[in-house]
Amino acid sequence: MGEDGGMDRGVTSLVSEEPVRLTELTACGGCAAKWGASLLGELVAAAQVGGENAGLLVGLAPSDDAAVVQLTDDVALVSTTDFFPPLVDDPSDFGAVAAANACSDIFAMGADVVVALNIAAFPETLPTTTIQAIFRGAAEVVADAGGVVAGGHTIRSSEPIFGLAVQGVVKPGEQFTKGGARPGDALVLSKPLGTGLALASGDPAVMAGATASMRQLNRSAAAVLREHRASVHAVTDVTGFGLLGHGWEMADRSGVHLVFEATALPVLDGVREAADAGVRTGGDPRNRDYVAGHVALQAGSATLEAIAFDPQTSGGLLAAVDPTGVDDLAAAGFVPVGHVTERRGAVAVTLR
Repeated sequence: MGEDGGMDRGVTSLVSEEPVRLTELTACGGCAAKWGASLLGELVAAAQVGGENAGLLVGLAPSDDAAVVQLTDDVALVSTTDFFPPLVDDPSDFGAVAAANACSDIFAMGADVVVALNIAAFPETLPTTTIQAIFRGAAEVVADAGGVVAGGHTIRSSEPIFGLAVQGVVKPGEQFTKGGARPGDALVLSKPLGTGLALASGDPAVMAGATASMRQLNRSAAAVLREHRASVHAVTDVTGFGLLGHGWEMADRSGVHLVFEATALPVLDGVREAADAGVRTGGDPRNRDYVAGHVALQAGSATLEAIAFDPQTSGGLLAAVDPTGVDDLAAAGFVPVGHVTERRGAVAVTLR
């Protein structure tokens, strides 16, 4: 797509219509392709340049799932972007998963999706129909999210990459953030874990289950949290840094200690078996490095640890809520996975 919303003429030579397997064109895909969180933190720090913006409600200090800028007394703009190489072979699935993953940041902030722009880089040899299927799959999911794809930008690249920049709106002061979890809160999660392990398993049925989960929007989960706003203290979505990485960020922003019950974690079908068999992703060691010194492992199970460190793509919403709201959230599909205590010492997250 061109920057003006029209199709970019740089891809008109895409004439091959032979079927392709998208995952064969990339070394790693999905949120597992993220830079390691520790190095990413150094890079983000370098971006904190410029004057103060009185309207900036959520930015880089500290960073969250999306930026929030107040426009009027009643409207704040919520902005995010996310893109990655293919993690599935079907182009429609790839587009849909990328869109659901990008929209998730908006929902994690408690906002409504309004508009999205495609971010695309494709080999010139990639069939036109494949690219069209990616765009169509994304557009359909954005529509389901309540928004519209209104343009974007496409460049040539030896490796396919796709994602979206998504803009949403929220009433100022009603945005969710990672900070705010309180001692005594319960932790709830809206989706099962294990997308990275599932895709690495090579089992078609397990991979299909993960794909269906990744295509699922967090729109309804976010709506439930907004309905119970008085009970909700902190929210984030679980993606590339895994449950423990994103849990650590919530603990750090909130100045509390998160305790996850390993046996309570919801897991995609077939993922435990894959982890038992030794399946791991490249993101696993990076995620462990990120939280080194901040996470205590008491689960006593390599399988459960692997699931908790597994990089997720289009994962669920993790929320810290008042215990009085847990039953209503559980009835709506959230799973209780732990609780919040006072922070003591360097360790901020426990998996037991």
